[in-house]
Amino acid sequence: MKNLLKQLRWSIGSLSLGTILLFGISSISISFADNDGRDEYREHEKHEKHERSERHEKSEKNEGYERANNNSAGFKQDKVYLSECSSCHIAYPPNLLPATSWTKIMGGLEDHFGENAETDKQTVLHITSYLKSQALPIGKRSKWSRMLRNMKNKAPMRITQLPYFRHKHDEIPTKMVKNNPKVGSFSQCNACHKDAEKGLFDEHSVNIPNYGRWED
Repeated sequence: MKNLLKQLRWSIGSLSLGTILLFGISSISISFADNDGRDEYREHEKHEKHERSERHEKSEKNEGYERANNNSAGFKQDKVYLSECSSCHIAYPPNLLPATSWTKIMGGLEDHFGENAETDKQTVLHITSYLKSQALPIGKRSKWSRMLRNMKNKAPMRITQLPYFRHKHDEIPTKMVKNNPKVGSFSQCNACHKDAEKGLFDEHSVNIPNYGRWED
C-alpha cells in the first residue's frame, strides 16, 4: 500500500512538473513570438515614417518649385519683365489683360502713358512674347475672365479701365488713394496689395497706407 501511494505521488509530481515545464516553454515561445511581432511592427512603423518623411520632403520641394515658377494666380514669372518694368512701376500680372492689350502697350513704348519707356528691340520682343503667352485669354473661362465682363472694347489699355476693377474699388474714398501721398493712384496696386506683383489680390489682406486695413 505504501509503495502504491509512493508511486502515485511520484506520478502526480512528474505530471505537475511536466505541466509546469510545458506552460513555461509555451510562455517563453509566446513571449518570443510577441517580441518578434512587436519588433516587426516597430520596423514597419519606422519604414512608414521614413516614407512619409520622404513624401513630405518631395511635396515641399515641388510646392517650392511651383511657387517660384507658377504662382497661384496662374502665370509664370519672367526675370526680364520683372527687371525692366518694375524699375518704374509694378510689374503688372500679365493675366489681367488680354494679348491684344499687351501688344498695343508694347508697340507704343515711345509714349508709354506719357513717358518714354523705349528699350532695345530684343528686350521688347522678349517681353511682348512673354506677356502674350501669359495674357488673359478671351472667350476662355478662367479665374480672371471676369476682368473683361461688360467690357465692349476687348483691348483695354489700362487695368483701371476695366468695369470689374472699378466695381471692386468703387467704395474706396478718393482721399484714401489719390489724395494719399503713399498711394497716389489706383494703378499703384502694390501700395495696398503687398503681393500684387504675384497676382494675389486677397480683399481680406488689403492695407491702405495711413489708414490701415480695409474691409469691403
